[in-house]
Amino acid sequence: MAVKEKKLSPAMRQYQDFKDKHPGYVLFFRMGDFYEVFHDDAKLCSRTLGITLTARQDKVPMAGVPYHQLDNYLKRMIVAGHRVAICEQVEDAKQAKGLVKRDVTRLVTPGTLTDEPMLDSKAASYLAAVAFGRKSCGIAWVDLSTGRLLAASGSEREMFDEAGRLAPAEMLVPESSNGDEHPAARELRGRGVTGVVDRPGWQFSEKHGLDEFRRYWGVSTAVGYGFADDDPAVAATGAVLTYLEETQRGRAEHVRPPVPHEASQYLRIDPSSWRNLEVDRTLRGGSTEGSLLAAVDRTQTPMGGRLLREWLRSPLTDVGQIESRQDAVAELRAKTSKLTVLRERLSSVCDIERIVGRLAVSRAGPRDLAALRDCLSGVPALLESLSTVPAAAGELPSFADFAKEQSAFLTKAIAPEPPANLRDGNVIAKGFDKQLDELRTVGRDGRQWLAEYQAELCEQTGIPSLKIGYNRVFGYYVEVTNAHKDKAPDAWARRQSTKNAERFVTEKLKEFETKAVGAEGEAAELEQALFERVRNDLLPHVGMFQSLAASMARTDVLAGFAQLSLERHYARPTVDDSRVLELDDARHPVLEQSLGSEFVANPIRLAEADTLRLITGPNMAGKSTFIRQVALIVLLAQVGSDVPAKSARIGVCDRLFVRVGASDELHAGRSTFMVEMIESANLLNNATDRSLVVLDEVGRGTSTLDGLSLAWAIAEHLAKVVGSRALFATHYHELVRLADELPGTGNLSASVREWDGSIVFTHRIVDGPASQSYGIQVAKLAGVPRPVTERAGELLQRLKVSHGDDPEPRSVPANGVDVGQMFLFGGVPPEAEAVVEQLRSVDLDGISPREAHELVTRLRDQLVS
Repeated sequence: MAVKEKKLSPAMRQYQDFKDKHPGYVLFFRMGDFYEVFHDDAKLCSRTLGITLTARQDKVPMAGVPYHQLDNYLKRMIVAGHRVAICEQVEDAKQAKGLVKRDVTRLVTPGTLTDEPMLDSKAASYLAAVAFGRKSCGIAWVDLSTGRLLAASGSEREMFDEAGRLAPAEMLVPESSNGDEHPAARELRGRGVTGVVDRPGWQFSEKHGLDEFRRYWGVSTAVGYGFADDDPAVAATGAVLTYLEETQRGRAEHVRPPVPHEASQYLRIDPSSWRNLEVDRTLRGGSTEGSLLAAVDRTQTPMGGRLLREWLRSPLTDVGQIESRQDAVAELRAKTSKLTVLRERLSSVCDIERIVGRLAVSRAGPRDLAALRDCLSGVPALLESLSTVPAAAGELPSFADFAKEQSAFLTKAIAPEPPANLRDGNVIAKGFDKQLDELRTVGRDGRQWLAEYQAELCEQTGIPSLKIGYNRVFGYYVEVTNAHKDKAPDAWARRQSTKNAERFVTEKLKEFETKAVGAEGEAAELEQALFERVRNDLLPHVGMFQSLAASMARTDVLAGFAQLSLERHYARPTVDDSRVLELDDARHPVLEQSLGSEFVANPIRLAEADTLRLITGPNMAGKSTFIRQVALIVLLAQVGSDVPAKSARIGVCDRLFVRVGASDELHAGRSTFMVEMIESANLLNNATDRSLVVLDEVGRGTSTLDGLSLAWAIAEHLAKVVGSRALFATHYHELVRLADELPGTGNLSASVREWDGSIVFTHRIVDGPASQSYGIQVAKLAGVPRPVTERAGELLQRLKVSHGDDPEPRSVPANGVDVGQMFLFGGVPPEAEAVVEQLRSVDLDGISPREAHELVTRLRDQLVS
């Protein structure tokens, strides 16, 4: 909000200067014990934080939060999607001459968080950027809390899909040249990406990206890291690094060079399929509870939890890599006692990645280093429990000497139980620095001297209740109650009067204060310097700490897979390069954990030449559960986990498409049926014969004949043209004829039992098509009123008569009148009523063949005229 210069007080002019320098940020302005916000920021914070909106004397809106509760309020601002600039007082207000000096010391944004209270310990928080080259698009993403940076390039659609799966906390896009929103911003929001931030276009150029590579990692080219110098992934990386340096007020030294993310090395899952499978969050409510991640997570460390989420997002396609993970899981599963000990020791491992991340950006506290010390001291015991399982241990044994050295250093440097804040003192261990020990001795001896001096004064004055005290305003003093104040020697100087006592100071007390307070202040300054020295001594080893953390995380995930396999009786699948998909007694990895023994397992068998399986049957019978569980089992197998089945053979898939449910995207102007068709178009255009396609009801969002025709054509195209392995659940029973017409196609159905006019679901999937959909029976079970279900039964019989048993889609007469549909929904038209009356009057036994032919011809002409 613009305010005339002449109306601004010095403090408000200072505020406005910082606000102008940080557009797009909410400015928290430190004033005494509060962070104040003004103008529109105050209104926004009042709504977001639920704090009182007031006004200054000049009517400027204002609000504030206590300085000691800053982190709580910051977290709420970040969760709401806002960026915050913290403006601190950088000099002591008591020593300031005029206006207190201030500066913005910290920029807090959703994608650049490092503080533990603001982060989900088992989820990465990504900052991402997208850049556009001449022929392709690039994307880079970093988790600042760990320093891990990845980048990829490909078509715009592929990179936008990658962003949709990543769901970054912040997404950087170039500003549009004409001042409007960049088209990429709209496209990303359409894929569910929030926190889109416009940045200057030059920060996304190839030249700037390569300059940042040179500056950060001292290289002349990006080729050594797997990128061509003109790769748009390099440009996207440059935009990320520039934003980090701006928000962190300097270089983030712990950010490692980018790792190329090659899409061909992973099972590709588009964002809508990812959501439909509920891999890391549910469709309803968006919580982790009820997702695949929650069902299979047995990790013991935050690092392992984050890695598991990453593995689920990017399942492997290389059989050798998959088998390597499987071998490690098999090792651990075979040695149950070792696995139990290993997981117990992993549970005490701290979040090394994020502690080192905070260390690198000067946000680590004393307890972070103490936790790192304790964690490193436990590495030998951890390695001992991995001694007989080399595949699960991976590279961990190579860090044994490093962990021992750093643990010894931190044990020597950091006190056994340090306080949370450095300013509270007693952070550096005794014996680490001789000068600090001496200063602390002054303080410790001073307490003894004060006790002795107080006893001496009591004896000299005869005042037994005399006490020596201290406060920050008056320093040390001798307190005498009013009953004894006349006994105070004349040499004592009066310092303060209170309600019940007088306070004095002596020459000896003054001398002690000068020495003691000076030592205390000197000790505090020295301790801060020593803590910074410890931090600087650790910084050169950041890369080793990160590698150690990565090895621990891998071991944790594999141990979790082994534990899951033992708990849930999973089986190791045979994974190969065939097109076979065979599962015996397969179970849904999420639902079986909630249903227990009530869950019904089912098989699926697709041979090398098989393509399509059509699954028919009533709602609630288990069709959707069946096809989704197949997709989830394939995903788990390609992650390297055992799977919920008696046995399994799975040919590696290159892409996984899951089209289920009925949802709209009204914010993007898309109806339910349009979303259905967009998702269908995506899989038809991109699936290969190596893909797995899961379709749950296609063509239900339009008229019966349109929907049936589309479903028929889509199923036919998948089987004849694409040749992918596809599971197609449908209520269009007409489609079952495809099994007789197309090689590699077959029918499955969800079986039910009829009893006393009702149905019982068996939840078993059997060979062959279903005889009917049992929709009216399901409606009865749902509590639909009896008159409605009875009327529906009558209409169903008329529809059957009208449509007959021909599974091919019926053509509509040339005049556009579908008599069957009109009988069902619009009543009998007058022309048809007249025909019916004439037919009723015909003597069927007395009419000749010629007369019958003439009658039929006349009635036909009467209907279509």
